[in-house]
Parts: sequence; structure tokens; C-alpha cells
Amino acid sequence: METNLRKPDRRELFAGFFSIGLTGFGGVLPLAHNMLVIRRRWLSEADFAELLGLGQVLPGPNIVNVAVAVGARFHGAAGSLIAVAALLLAPMAIVLTLASLYARFHGDPLVAGALRGLAAAAAGLILAMGLRLAANLERRGWSLAVVAAGFLEIAVLRWPLPWVLLNLFPLTLALAWLGRKREAAR
Repeated sequence: METNLRKPDRRELFAGFFSIGLTGFGGVLPLAHNMLVIRRRWLSEADFAELLGLGQVLPGPNIVNVAVAVGARFHGAAGSLIAVAALLLAPMAIVLTLASLYARFHGDPLVAGALRGLAAAAAGLILAMGLRLAANLERRGWSLAVVAAGFLEIAVLRWPLPWVLLNLFPLTLALAWLGRKREAAR
């Protein structure tokens, strides 16, 4: 264990996790690593890896589990509450503010147009990610068939996602099993 690590006081613990919650929506683990290990030196690399591993096997979001563990390590149950509250405070305030603004202005044509533009941008980002993932797919006919079936069910038939998953999950499992069986026979 590194000797130049330091223990944060409760105010620093709150400020650290508040900064993570404020600066990142979604994938904040790299931000947490940077804050906890590199900038503030509260944890060693090994400590962070251990807490992240623990956070991944427990139910719930990894970063929340890490916040609970870090808070508990330094200030017990109160530290866990401080770290989680700090982590969730900014995103919760932002989402509630956006929800109240939407409730008030959703009928405004400018807001409706902006939301359509955001939806198009989000669809483009999802499509770009899908194309990057597709480039790494093994070139098997069934892989493309599953992608095509998913596109058909979502974009053309407009099935809700749970129905698409319920439909495609057993199909992909069966096709993967058959593919492995064929490979083992070779």
C-alpha cells in the first residue's frame, strides 16, 4: 500500500464525489479513477481496482457502489451517505430541472423542434456506435440476420424494446450455440 495516500475529511469527500456527479452523466468511472487515485491520492491503483471489482459484483451502478465503499472506508456509514448524496445531487437536480422545464414548455414549437433535433443527433450517435460494433462482428450470416431482424422490429414494426429483446435473445442464443457446435465439429 502506498504511504503517500491521504484520508479526506467529510467536506473533501463530498466535494470530490460532487465533482464527479457534476461533470459526468453515464460513464463516470474514468473520472472517479482520476479524482480518487491521480489527483487527490485517496486510493492506490490496487485499492481502486479492488473497490471497483467489489462494485461490479454488487447490485446497482458501479460508481454508486464505489462511492459507498470509499465513503465507508474513510468515514463509516456517514461517509457512505455523504459520498452517494454528493454523487447523485447534481445529476438529480439537473434532471428535475429539465423535467420541470419540459413540463412547462413541451408545447412550444421551438422546444419541440429542438427535441426532434436532439433525437436525430442521438439516433446518429447510436447508429455510429452500431456501425463501429458491426465492423467488429464476426462475418457470419446469422450475425447480420439478427441485426437486420432487430432493425426491422424496432424501426419498421416499432416494437417496444422488451418485446424485441424477448424475441431476439433466444434466437441469438440458439444461433450462437449452433455456430459453436459447427466449429467444434471442424
